[in-house]
Amino acid sequence: MDSLAEKRERVKKLRPIDDVFFEVLADDLEVCQEILRTILKDDRLIVEDVIVQSSHRNVWGRSVRLDALCILGDGSRCDIEVQRANSDNHLKRARYNAACIVTKNTDPGERFEKVPRVIIVYISEKDFLGYGKTIYHIDKVIRETGIAIDDGLLEVFVNMKVDDKTQIAELMKCFNETEIDNPKFPKLSRRAKFLKESEGGMMVMCDVMEEYMAEEREKVSQEIKEQITNLVIYMYQNGDGDKIEQLKDPEVFQAMLRKYHLE
Repeated sequence: MDSLAEKRERVKKLRPIDDVFFEVLADDLEVCQEILRTILKDDRLIVEDVIVQSSHRNVWGRSVRLDALCILGDGSRCDIEVQRANSDNHLKRARYNAACIVTKNTDPGERFEKVPRVIIVYISEKDFLGYGKTIYHIDKVIRETGIAIDDGLLEVFVNMKVDDKTQIAELMKCFNETEIDNPKFPKLSRRAKFLKESEGGMMVMCDVMEEYMAEEREKVSQEIKEQITNLVIYMYQNGDGDKIEQLKDPEVFQAMLRKYHLE
């Protein structure tokens, strides 16, 4: 287990694009409001509430964990997601998040005009769309007319890779920094400084990091259990049941994983 000094050093290296840091940064109405006002270019936007790392489950049992779900003054739900990985299908992930938010916030039998407006603000490290823009607005368009229609869903993809010299690009630079001190973004700068330099903020970060590490250990443990279960089933089905006791030997275990393509 990491010592307190080691945890403090790890906190100092965190950036807003890192899940564990963004979760705590975003647990502040003014920070989320500052981020959204910049990206959505709306100086009157109001964030009334924010729920960080909330879990939304659909009717089939699959859940999604949202980084920061903001309740806006007009009743809209805005999900701010940060994503470092470049291997996921980001477009489908954003669509899935939006569907889960609508399902969670709509009562059975409710008229469709009551379905809340949903905004997905998706901040990524890479320009995964690849068109050389800092920000992309995904609209629904009637193919035959070229006219955009509003069905209550707005998807906005922002990346840290492309610098178009706008204020949004400057905000994205902050998301890549371990130390933030930008007068254009005072709320973000203040919050980051508190979490990294004050004793209270550092303790909050250390506690959150410990929770994250515990979740990762549990996830790995669960994956190993599933791997062993599947291996035992395959071994019974293919005449290797007499070798199950030998799985305690690491070499035998690895050999059987390779045999049944479960590495």
